[in-house]
Amino acid sequence: MITRILLDTGPLVALLAADDAWHEQCTEELHRLTVPLLTCWPVLTEAAWLLRSNPIAVQQTLHWVHSGLVQILPAGEEATVWIMAFLRKYQKIRPQLADACLVYLAEQQDIDTIFTLDRRDFSRFRFARNRSFKMLPQY
Repeated sequence: MITRILLDTGPLVALLAADDAWHEQCTEELHRLTVPLLTCWPVLTEAAWLLRSNPIAVQQTLHWVHSGLVQILPAGEEATVWIMAFLRKYQKIRPQLADACLVYLAEQQDIDTIFTLDRRDFSRFRFARNRSFKMLPQY
């Protein structure tokens, strides 16, 4: 069983928005995963922006952090040089700050599994000695 899983914006939004096309599949996947799911502030910020028309969903995101379902991993000033280099390396595919922060955390925390709907980008990203991500949900 995988015990440490990074959480990307797509599944977070899908879980909180019942009308999202991925809601059912992400909800089913969540029930199979070990919690807490690990993420970063840029993911929460991106999700809040996408859910801005649903203030209850934004509040639910914060409740999940408070309750321990989601844990925010630290990425402070020490991460900036690494993230700048990452954004430069992948500039042709224009990764989001949230993506870069998750890849940074994968490398720093030795986590190779991510709950994401962004297969296009996360299948290209490499970290820690050219490792690739295991992505959930599997489809």
